[in-house]
Amino acid sequence: MHKRILRRLDSLNAAVTPEDMNLPGFNYHQLEGKPQRYSVSVNGPWRITFEFEDGDAIVVDYEQYH
Repeated sequence: MHKRILRRLDSLNAAVTPEDMNLPGFNYHQLEGKPQRYSVSVNGPWRITFEFEDGDAIVVDYEQYH
């Protein structure tokens, strides 16, 4: 999963808006709740979740949230 994680983190680093992560195979979506968080799929139940503030991803986590 290392390559998949790095690809997503590289894309997240280049993203200016959360929607920039809406790439094929990433299964991007908004999560419910506050603060507003977003998710991209890595493998199975594993996701990278993040918040966005002033054009930067913040509070980035690799987690199994199901």
